[in-house]
Amino acid sequence: MATGTEPQQNSGGVHAPARAEIAASNLRTDRWWLAPAVTAAGLLAFVVYSTWRAFADADYYAAPYVSPFYSPCLAENCATMHGGPNADLFGSWWAISPAIIILIFPLGFRLTCYYYRKAYYRSFWASPPACAVAEPHQKYTGETRFPLILQNVHRYFFYAALLVAGVLTYDTVLAFRDEHYRWGHMGLGTLVFLANIVLIWAYTLSCHSCRHIVGGKLKHFSRHPVRYRLWQWVSALNARHMQLAWASLVSVALADFYVYLLASGVFADPRFF
Repeated sequence: MATGTEPQQNSGGVHAPARAEIAASNLRTDRWWLAPAVTAAGLLAFVVYSTWRAFADADYYAAPYVSPFYSPCLAENCATMHGGPNADLFGSWWAISPAIIILIFPLGFRLTCYYYRKAYYRSFWASPPACAVAEPHQKYTGETRFPLILQNVHRYFFYAALLVAGVLTYDTVLAFRDEHYRWGHMGLGTLVFLANIVLIWAYTLSCHSCRHIVGGKLKHFSRHPVRYRLWQWVSALNARHMQLAWASLVSVALADFYVYLLASGVFADPRFF
């Protein structure tokens, strides 16, 4: 039986009557805002750089290196304008930068990633900005409504990210050729591509979706020793998912920037042999 004294539910979000009446937004005395501010700055810097490079539509191929932002090149203008490798699936009707076709998949994978959700929720949406700091929003619906409900497609972006990682692995193998496509070459760019693909694979395989795919829905690990071993490996990587997310984000930008410097003639690729 209702007594009329029950706390009201969902009538004010974080400022509901059932909450403690504290005038201050929080009682923390440390610089709690520093971490979300640095995260926001880092993510914003990558967004600005990748947007510039994607729409530049130039200086993304310097034999034998092709920028990870533009690989695989799926438009005809990759070959006709830049002499680079391409699959030419879109033909000549795709007139804008071919990077627009590709970047949607790795960016979609990162945007829906469990770590990145935490990063940009706290940094850009202040939901919440830090532990023990109240949200500024009057209502919280989580990922149950548009547009955040689209985060549920993360697993499908994971499958696409596997394909992209496979293509970048192929590009790394081709980095052992010289500008005349002869094998046996190794330059500084080869090492840049090697470091990048290792970090890309580590980040991709440390994904929570990957961990669920290899070890999820099992009642008895003892009956599935192979999947259990894979689950252990992925779990070990998953513990470093945040660090791998940032390291791979930096490495893919550096790989693209290195190709840009070579293609624009700033310097020649230093060779080891």
